[in-house]
Amino acid sequence: MAVATPDVSASDSRPRLWHDISYHGMNLTQFFGAFNDNLFKQLVLLICVDYFAQTGKNEQWTALLMFALPFVLFSGFAGFLSDRMSKVRIVRAMKVAEIGVMTAGFFALHAVTGRIEWLLAVVFLMGTHSAFFGPPKYGILPELFRERDLPQVNGMIQMTTFLSIILGMALAGIIKERYPLWVGSAVCIGIAVTGTLTSLVIRGTPIARPGLEFTPSALFISGETWRMLWTDRPLLWVLVISSLFWFLGGVIQPSVNDFGKLQMQYGDGRTSLLSVCMAVGIMVGCLWAGGASRGKIRTGFVKLGAWGIVVCLSGLAAVGSIAGVPLENAAKASDASSSEGSSTSASAQPADKTLATRAPESIAQMLAPTSSFEIVCRFLLGGVGFFAGFFYVPLAVVMQVRPPAEKKGRMIGAMNLINWIGIMLAAVFYLGVIRLCTLLEIRESWIFAMSAAVMVPVALFYRPRVEMHGEAA
Repeated sequence: MAVATPDVSASDSRPRLWHDISYHGMNLTQFFGAFNDNLFKQLVLLICVDYFAQTGKNEQWTALLMFALPFVLFSGFAGFLSDRMSKVRIVRAMKVAEIGVMTAGFFALHAVTGRIEWLLAVVFLMGTHSAFFGPPKYGILPELFRERDLPQVNGMIQMTTFLSIILGMALAGIIKERYPLWVGSAVCIGIAVTGTLTSLVIRGTPIARPGLEFTPSALFISGETWRMLWTDRPLLWVLVISSLFWFLGGVIQPSVNDFGKLQMQYGDGRTSLLSVCMAVGIMVGCLWAGGASRGKIRTGFVKLGAWGIVVCLSGLAAVGSIAGVPLENAAKASDASSSEGSSTSASAQPADKTLATRAPESIAQMLAPTSSFEIVCRFLLGGVGFFAGFFYVPLAVVMQVRPPAEKKGRMIGAMNLINWIGIMLAAVFYLGVIRLCTLLEIRESWIFAMSAAVMVPVALFYRPRVEMHGEAA
């Protein structure tokens, strides 16, 4: 099913998409921002897995919560500013702020030993920056580009976003295994400076609502926005289903880290590569969905994506149930190995009782699967990502196009707020499921089955019916 977009007026003087320097500037600007977010966040999450293995305190959920909390606190106000001020000016201001946040990360990584709260504070600042960056980033797209180009623009934006996730996650694992941790933040500072420069080529657009009056409700979701959503039920459902996408992402990312490091006993680099496979799938899925839309909004892709996610997550749970070394058994095996080694070598070191220790792998070694099981896991994670791309692209386009022009910024702010409430709930859900797995003495991979169960009602019952410009989706 598809929604046709109207023909562009002959008076539209905006350049063709691939000849538009603002299109490339916007792609690069958001690419560098997402790269920094994911490089630093994955570094922190990997550190948190080590911290859990050493202390028994699982701070991955805290890190996710700290990143999500600013979106809940500030997204409404960010949406208000996006309608009240120039979106381009906000984008550029946030890129400058990003340099400061990454500089704080640089110093926090110097003090990481025993002071993980400093890293969590920087994660909070990252989330704050991203909360203010999101509404102008997405709200400006309908102002910069023709409506018929928006499916392709969103497909490319999402594709480059997840390309940055791929590179950020992969580089995080490599840096943590092979270099001092502060190297990651030094890279992030350079990327933030580059992103600030690329934002300068984005052309300006008119202020959507000059003189918009501030009210306390603007700090969250304004009454005007609530009324729009309440009277436009298809748009409200799109918003709710979109938040479910981010909820699952918030559960699956730390789950993959636990699955790789704790169940499979992989190193940081090989564990990050599992997440990279999922991000590659999302990148391809977004690009494919954008191209297959052919200038229309194909909300039928949402149902296809939901079923694909359910099947692939269920497959991961199934194959994960037959392989892997539970953490406590790995520790016993490590103890036994250490005991045997001490009788033959005076230089033998005590075994790590929590995580398997090994020499860092080269990039070529990490890319080569160690077993057919790992090949299947990478394929299924790629499948989760591919269908997630199909699931999300049409939802993003509907939320950009359907609201009136003067309300788009606040709509994107509301979208961010609801999405990140979903991610905060994901942190709580993840912690609860991990504790349940420990209580029942089942493998970490079963969290994938529980995540699939969350998506089943959408696959079964959600019937997108979105009317735009007089035609139904």
